[in-house]
Formats: sequence, C-alpha cells, structure tokens
Amino acid sequence: MSNNLGSLDRMVRFLLAAALLYTGVNVYQGTPLAIGLDIGAGLLAFSATFGFCGIYRLLGINTSKSPK
Repeated sequence: MSNNLGSLDRMVRFLLAAALLYTGVNVYQGTPLAIGLDIGAGLLAFSATFGFCGIYRLLGINTSKSPK
C-alpha cells in the first residue's frame, strides 16, 4: 500500500470527514442516514490518515508528490 494522496487531498478528506461526522451525530441523530454519514466519515478519515485511496489506485490517480 503506497501513498497516493497529496497533502491537500488529505486535508480536504479530513475536513469532509469532520463535516460528515458532525452532520451524522448532531443533525440526523438516530436515523439510518446518520449511520451512513458516520461510516463515510470513517472511510475518509482512514484514507486521509494512511494517505492511500483504493479508488484512486484503481483509476491510476496519484496526487502524492512522492515517486511511485
């Protein structure tokens, strides 16, 4: 698993994860939509933490500045 996310991409993913988590916990509390938003937030936070996105790999996208 090599990094394929750049620093800007990772920062945007962390911000989106925080927004999804906040929305899921505070706005749609106790609904199935809240669970979906929380799972989405977890996936975004996971990919941002480790700098790897499986979908990017399948599509051949690399926003990281490190060599492949």
